[in-house]
Formats: sequence, C-alpha cells, structure tokens
Amino acid sequence: MAGASALLIACGGGGSRVGSGTLRVALTDAPACGFERVNITVESVRIHRSESAGEMDSGWHEIRLNPARRIDLLGLTNGVLEELGTTPLPAGHYTQLRLVLRPNGGGAPANSVVPVGGVEQPLDTPSAVQSGIKLIHPFTVQPDQLVDLVLDFDACRSVVTRGNGTYGLKPVIGVLPRTVAEIVGNVDPTLTGVVVSAQRNGVVVRATTPDSTGAFRLAFLDPAASPAYDVAITAAGRATAVVAAVPVAPQSSTRISTASAPIALPASATRTASGTVTPAAALPSVRALQAVGSLPRVEVAHVNANMTGGYTLTLPTAAPLFATYAMPLPLSFAPQAASAAKYTLEASAAGYMTQSASIDLTSADAAQDFTLPPAP
Repeated sequence: MAGASALLIACGGGGSRVGSGTLRVALTDAPACGFERVNITVESVRIHRSESAGEMDSGWHEIRLNPARRIDLLGLTNGVLEELGTTPLPAGHYTQLRLVLRPNGGGAPANSVVPVGGVEQPLDTPSAVQSGIKLIHPFTVQPDQLVDLVLDFDACRSVVTRGNGTYGLKPVIGVLPRTVAEIVGNVDPTLTGVVVSAQRNGVVVRATTPDSTGAFRLAFLDPAASPAYDVAITAAGRATAVVAAVPVAPQSSTRISTASAPIALPASATRTASGTVTPAAALPSVRALQAVGSLPRVEVAHVNANMTGGYTLTLPTAAPLFATYAMPLPLSFAPQAASAAKYTLEASAAGYMTQSASIDLTSADAAQDFTLPPAP
C-alpha cells in the first residue's frame, strides 16, 4: 500500500460531527489481459446525495489524496486492496460517487499501460471522465456507523487497444460492499494465463488471477445480492472448467479446491472468432458465452473492439468441464461434449442494443460482424 496519507475533506457538510457516520473507500482490481502494468493516478473520491449532481453543484463531500497517488491496478488482484481513505458524512442517503483521476500532462504519464513484452504507453482518458468517473451506487450512512465500500476497477474491460499503438480508457468500475464473503481454491500451478471468475447468470461479478502457487481468492462477494455464484476457470490453450452454485455467506470463505488436489485444465486446440462491430465510435465490446452443464450462459472470454470496431477472440474447442459444488472435496468434473466448440457471441456498447449470434468452431474459425442499433 502507498504510504501517502489521504486528506479528508467534507466539502458540502457542516462542521458538526453530531449525526454523522463514516465512509471508507478502497480500490481493487480484476485481472488485466495482455498487460504487465495498468497505472492510474487517483486525485480524489467525491460523494453526493443526488445521482444527477453536476461537477460544480454544491453538496459534494470528498476524500482527497494528497499527493495524488499512482497505483498499478495489477497489484490489486486476489483480494488485495489499496486504501483511498475515509471521511465523515452527515447521516442520510447517498447515491453518487466519482473517482477523479489526474489527466496526463507533460513528462511521465499519470495514467499508462505496459503491454506484455512492451514499453510504457500513455493511457488516454476521455474528456467525459476528467471531471470524475461517475458511479451510481445508493448507500445509507447511519449515525456513528461505518460504511465500507470497495471500487472494483476492471482493468481488462477498461482498456481499449486502438490498433494504432495507442490505448484509451473506457472505465468499467463496480462498487462493492467490503464483505468477508469469498470463494477460494487452487488451480494447477503449472498453468499460465489463468483467470478465475465468479459469475451470476453469465455476468462476471468478480475475477482474479491465481498467485504463483496456484491459490486464488474471489473476495468481496455480496451474499445479499446472491447466495451462490458460478465459478469459471479459463486459460489460454486449455479447456474451461465451471463449478456451479458455490454458496457464499457473510464472514466466511467457501473453498472449491485444495493445494493437494488443485483444479487442472486439460489442453485444448483453439480457434478464433473475429469480425467488426459498428459503430466503432461507441467503443463496443464482445464476449463469448457457452452453455455448460446446467448453466445456459457462462462467460468464457471478453474483448474490447479496437478503434475500427475490429475484434478477435481465441476460444478453446475442447469440451468444457462441469461440476456442481458439493462437499467433501475434491469436486468431480465431467466433460460436456455437447457444448464443445459451440459459443454465443454477444456484442454490446453503452447506448445501443445488445446483439448476439451463435457460432460453431468445430471445423473452422468463425467470422461474425455486428451492427448495433441505438437503444430506444
């Protein structure tokens, strides 16, 4: 954790602590695909009661980091947190947070990426987020109580590789309660490029990468949002493994595998799905979903389209492995032959209607273009 302290400011509150509670905010990250470092520089976190409040409106409260703090998001996987600070807040209901990043200027970039095997490149922040990345997350502050929030900055989904050697920020950030509900386990430590995700109805809620021993931790899961999650384990050139209905409870860890019996992923041939999504200016993304066992939708891969709307996904053709959570461990996985090489591609962008198409990679790569109609 950085040693610099956070300067605490309550810009819109009164001077009295009577009838006040406390907000604490920390930052964590999901894994970033294709990068050795993803750096952002945080200046402040702003909080407001109204979700429609503008940058210059009154009533803002603020956690200001002084000096601004440069954070490598890739150091924040497996439940690691970067504490951003605390501030007193008058008791009441709040709906909006803004994560304010320092814009790039002269000299070393405040926000940057280091591609695997490459050198540091600036990460351009769009003008729309320079007043703060807007996050709508209602929460209530009770007198003399602590509200604990974690900002989950998904670096993989947030970085757009433009295709001309430059990179842009399309921020994807979730706001999570700092609960101690988690799913833990071990994968074969000889595997590389492993991503472990907790999903609900085919939507990734949390994701992480194992450490050098194969241990992983899917932290900060919310039992109030769902009492159980599906866990997907993927790696380049390997079959996908899925564990369905893993239960979570407050103040507890649920283990799905052990160091003595880690989850192994069989080798798999791969094929590609590629194409173009228009309009490219909407910064679309494409994800690959697969039916696995009793689950109709499991996300296996995701990619942001480049500046011309082009995308490529490399997907395993081997049968995915499926198990339903049960004790005692180890779990018993069964190959799902009917799902081998069969995927649904889903293209989406903010302000546009999601489009999908089924593909079969059994005998050849797939070419699939999408045109996204504006949302009504």
